Amino acid sequence: MKVPFVSFLPLEQELNAELRGAFERVLKNSWYIDGKEDKAFEEAFAKFCESEYCIGVGNGLDALMLALRAFEIGEGDEVIVPSNTYIATALAVTYVGATPVFVEPDINTYNIDPALIEEKITGKTKAIMPVHLYGQPCDMDPIMEIANKYNLKVIEDCAQAHGATYKGKVIGSFGDAAGFSFYPGKNLGALGDAGATVTNNKEVADKIRALGNYGSDYKYHHIYKGVNSRLDELQAAFLSAKLPLMDKVNDNRRETAKKYLDGIKNDKIILPYVPETTDPVWHIFAVRTEKRDELAAYLESRGIGTNKHYPIAMHLQDCYKDLGLKQGDLPIAEEISATQLSLPMYYKMTDEQIQYVIDAINEF
Repeated sequence: MKVPFVSFLPLEQELNAELRGAFERVLKNSWYIDGKEDKAFEEAFAKFCESEYCIGVGNGLDALMLALRAFEIGEGDEVIVPSNTYIATALAVTYVGATPVFVEPDINTYNIDPALIEEKITGKTKAIMPVHLYGQPCDMDPIMEIANKYNLKVIEDCAQAHGATYKGKVIGSFGDAAGFSFYPGKNLGALGDAGATVTNNKEVADKIRALGNYGSDYKYHHIYKGVNSRLDELQAAFLSAKLPLMDKVNDNRRETAKKYLDGIKNDKIILPYVPETTDPVWHIFAVRTEKRDELAAYLESRGIGTNKHYPIAMHLQDCYKDLGLKQGDLPIAEEISATQLSLPMYYKMTDEQIQYVIDAINEF
């Protein structure tokens, strides 16, 4: 049996008519940027995120970067980020001229450890950027308490966690703003690059929209030195077709995760830990093992696709040599990078596929 790491086909087949209709609608309207499709999606996604405003942008990296710029975070400032995440989180900080300050994760949840944040705060710290990694919500209460204590902004990186909840409240609605990615592989994915920032602050929302539109508040009038980062009409229409199925998609992933959690019985494998306060959406089902590379090769030989998120910790990437960090400085991030393996996880995996993966791992 072949089990790919990810497949978009089940969802795209289910929504074939809606996706084709979205394309035809945009083509018929002959309007491709900043039109009614974008506005309709923004309104619907803001409601989904329990937020007042949503601004469609070009991708998830821009969603974070523009939020930072809107809060005037830049040269000479520092932003707290987790040491274990995709590099886009840190790059957003770098792009505005600020410095990312890495804080180690909780080894159980892989998310930033709130108990380690306060010691990294300096007079230059302006914001905390928690990442809801793999679709698992961060422990937001202590993070918000620290932010309030030190008057810091909180910009949530929700790129992998559309619809996840913490203590019954949807992620993205805790901080001052939140960035989302709609990269095709996300639980809510476009058919190309796309992203959005959500916030409850109208002034911030207006500024983000202007910054992403060449700094323009109205045509040919530029109040900021902005960039070109806008959600185009076609991707907005595709996202609007997918958004109504978001709860169904997430629930299906939760069912698959439960089968993995209940079925995998191998003492070489460390399964994900889920705090009682969270309801993840399982963008990624991440296990850990000291025999990561052997397990990946073994599963590949059985026709099972896997991935490694992320095999080189950020502070050890060539592009961040300027931070002066070396091997051993962030041991928890390094441990996760060396042992993490992502199992197949996508909408409508069959029971046979799931059991095949479980059996293969138990036989490893």
